[in-house]
Amino acid sequence: MFIDRVVVRVTAGTGGSGCTSFRREWREPMGGPDGGEGGHGGDVIVRGDHNLATLLDYKYRDHWEAERGEHGMGANKTGRSGESVVLPVPPGTIIKDTETGEIIGEILLNGDEVVVARGGRGGKGNSFFATATHQSPREWQPGEEGQLRMLELELKLIADIGLVGQPNAGKSTLLSVISAARPKIADYPFTTLSPNLGVVQLSDRRTFVVADIPGIIEGAHEGKGLGLQFLRHIERTRVLAFLIPIDAMDVQAEYDQLRNEIRQYSAELADKPHCVVFTKLDLFGEQYVPEIVTQGAFSVTSVSGAGRMGLDELKDAWWRKILELKKAEQASTVRDPFAP
Repeated sequence: MFIDRVVVRVTAGTGGSGCTSFRREWREPMGGPDGGEGGHGGDVIVRGDHNLATLLDYKYRDHWEAERGEHGMGANKTGRSGESVVLPVPPGTIIKDTETGEIIGEILLNGDEVVVARGGRGGKGNSFFATATHQSPREWQPGEEGQLRMLELELKLIADIGLVGQPNAGKSTLLSVISAARPKIADYPFTTLSPNLGVVQLSDRRTFVVADIPGIIEGAHEGKGLGLQFLRHIERTRVLAFLIPIDAMDVQAEYDQLRNEIRQYSAELADKPHCVVFTKLDLFGEQYVPEIVTQGAFSVTSVSGAGRMGLDELKDAWWRKILELKKAEQASTVRDPFAP
C-alpha cells in the first residue's frame, strides 16, 4: 500500500522536577541543601531512512510520545534525561504543522534529522536557590512540559526522470525494461495506482532514478482522475519525459494537453527540462518519429518497451541531460570568493 500523506500527533517528554533535600552527614548536622535538578524530557525527531518508500507505518499508529525526564535526587544528583523518539521517514518527506500550516522542515537525504517537538527543561532543585542569606531554601521547580504538536507528513518522491503520460501510455512497461522495478502492467487504463521508482544502471556504474507517475487525464490539475493525489510527486524530478503512444489519434493534441495540465498545476514545474518519448514503436516494426511541435523539448525519440527498441539512445539522452543539470547545480552553489 502506497501511503504518501498522514497526520500524526507527537508529544515530547516532560522535564523532571527538582528535588528538595538537605545533607545529613556525620559531624555535619547543618550540611545544607543538596537537591538536584530534574532531567530533560526527550525530543521527537524525524529522520530520513532510504530503506523506506512510503509512510505506511504512520497509517496504523498516529501518536508518538517521548520519555519524560526523571526527578532530581539528593546529593545534588540530576535526574536522567528522557529518551528521544525517532520517526523514520523516506527521503522527500515534508513536515508541516497542521494548526499553523508552517513547514517545519524537509527530509531530503538519508540520515537528515529535524527536531519536531522539544522536550521540557528539568526543574531546579533547592541547592540552586541557596544564597548567603538564604541558606536553607525549600524551593524547587517542576519540570517543563514537552511540546505537543499535530504534524502532517507529506511524501514527494525524488527522482531524476519523471514519466508523465495519459493512462496506458506505456510508462510502466518502459520502467520495467530499463530498471529492476516491477510495476503492475495491464491493457486497461489506470493500471498504476501509485508511483513507482526504478534505478536505471548504465555502464561505468552510472545510475539515475526514474519515477513512473499514475496516468494524467484532462483536468488532473483540478483533482480529476488521480489528479492532485500524485501530480505533486513530479515536483522534485529534474527532467520530465512526456510519453505519447505512437498510435495516438492526435499526438500534437495529447502533448499539448499534458503540457497544459502541468502548467496549470505549477508554472515552476512546467519550466523544467522535458523531452518527448513516443512509445509502442513495435506497432510499426521500424524506426519512426511522428512530426510534432514541442515547447523547447531537448529531444524527441521513439521507443518500444516490449520490443526493446530505441532504449539505449533514450537512456543516453537522459543521462547527458542529467549530467548537464548536475553541473549547472554545482556551478550555482560555488560562491565567488571575491564577491561582496
